Order: sequence, then C-alpha cells, then structure tokens
Amino acid sequence: MGFLSNPVSNFSLYLLLFFFLISFELIPVAQSASDITSLVYKGCAKQTFSDPTGVYSQALSALFGSLVQQSSKAKFFKTNTGSGQTTISGLFQCRGDLSNSDCYTCVSKLPQMSDNLCGKTIAARVQLIGCYILYEISGFAQISGMEMLYKTCGGTNVAGSGFEERRDTAFSVLENGVVSGHGFYTTNYQQVYVLGQCQGDVGDSDCGECMKSGVQRAQVECGSAISGQVYLHKCFLSYSYYPNGVPRRSSSSSSSSSSSSSGSGNTGKTVAIILGGAAGVGFLVIFLLFARNLMKKHDGIGNTWVLKIASFFKGGDT
Repeated sequence: MGFLSNPVSNFSLYLLLFFFLISFELIPVAQSASDITSLVYKGCAKQTFSDPTGVYSQALSALFGSLVQQSSKAKFFKTNTGSGQTTISGLFQCRGDLSNSDCYTCVSKLPQMSDNLCGKTIAARVQLIGCYILYEISGFAQISGMEMLYKTCGGTNVAGSGFEERRDTAFSVLENGVVSGHGFYTTNYQQVYVLGQCQGDVGDSDCGECMKSGVQRAQVECGSAISGQVYLHKCFLSYSYYPNGVPRRSSSSSSSSSSSSSGSGNTGKTVAIILGGAAGVGFLVIFLLFARNLMKKHDGIGNTWVLKIASFFKGGDT
C-alpha cells in the first residue's frame, strides 16, 4: 500500500507537517519601536510662558522641527531658536545603541508628547526608553549636572546571593567604560547587565564623575533590588540582574557590539518573515497534494471529498 493510499491518515500527517513549519514563526525579534518610545518620565516647569503674539510658540515649533530633522542623522543635537528674551534652547539625545532610523522614530514622538504632557511651560524634559528631549527659555535657572531627576527600582530583592558584589563589579566596569566609550557603554558581568550614557556635550572626565555619582545613587536608592534606573541631569544608568543569563538582545560589551546585537535582531526578524511565508506556501502545497491524492481515488469517493472541501471553504452545503 503506497504513501498516498489513505486520505485520512495522510491528511493528519500533512497537518502535523504544517504545524511543524509554523512553529518556527515564534522566533524572538529585536526590540520594537513601541518599546523605545515608551514614556519613562516627564519633567515640566511650573511656570508657563505668556504668549499673546505667538512668538514663543513659533520659536518652540521651529526648535522641535530642527531637532526632529537632525535625529535622522545624529544621536545628539543641541541648538536654539528665537532671539533675545524669546530665545529657546533645546536638545535631543538617543540611546547610543539605536540606529539612525530608530532614533528618528523615537525623537519624532517627542514634540507632541511634550505638548500633551507639559503644555506651554518655560522648560520641559520628556524621557522615553530610547531618547529624550529637553528645552528651556532664556534665563531659566540652571541645575547641577549631578541632580537626580528620576529613579525606579525593581520590586524583587535578591540579597544574599552574591548579587550586590556582581552588580558593584559591573558598575565599576561601567564607570571606566563610559569614559573610554566617550559617553556610552553597555556590558554584562555574571548575569548583571548595565548600560550608561552621558549627555552628548559632556566631556569624558565629567562623564566619568557623573556616572560615578549615578552608581552611588543606584546603590543607595535601590539596594538589593533586581533592577534599577537612575537619571541624573547629565547622565543616566540602568542595570538588570538575570539569574538565568542575560538575554541575547541585551548582551554586549560596548556600543559597537550593541549595534551588532541590534543587527542580529533584525536578522532574526527577517528569518521569521521568510519562514512565515514558507509556512504559508507549504500549507498550500500540502493542501494541493491532498486534493490530488483524493482525485486519484475512484471517481465517486474522490469527487465527494473534493466537493465537501470546496463547500466548506465557500460556506455552503453539498
């Protein structure tokens, strides 16, 4: 008895092969745009500007337009618009491991978000996971670069497992890494993943000092928490402990290796799309083989089965 002799058992085998094919679509892909554009925090000045002639609004709109435009070709840009008392200075910065297209995607969300979250305040800062934007009108009071703006700590504690020693060693590597990496560094040490970045106009030495201050804040504020993020005015850092190993997309030892990791993620997405298409084609081939097999049976049985299958897809009765 040949391979195509039993339509029912063959159809079960075809279904098994089909589900085997589509199972490969579950390949994890790189971090999505929705992740990098998620809000972390906002900082809005209490005072709004009086703008009866619309001069401030025009200057702010021009500023935002310039920042968004530059985000397609740079990860940090600082400029100002207006003149005299109506001068507004501002900047954007993207995380060092983002591509230019992802940076643009992230920054282009910020003007509208700033307006929705802060309105027409004289200064504002909106921080997303992948980027942030900052603006202030002329004469706005300056704050220290070491001023802590925001922090968050994971709800799970992992004290007593040697975690704090591992984390502190990773922090030590990070402090040196942001200096040698000229403002951005990411690495993992024994399941502890750390990332740090300084504002683009901060020198290497000042960046190292800012990161050192951020590390001390993280140690005090988060204690033995499994993860944490600390944002100072001129730098920020994050850490996460993965007892089962750092996920592939987060594993890197420098900004260059982070870019490679991002490339691997894009490759994974491409593979998933190709395999998804192959699964669809495979199902069509399997269905056609099954139908041909039925047609090979004697006319009565074969035609009846084909008519029933056709009726099922049309939603009719036979």
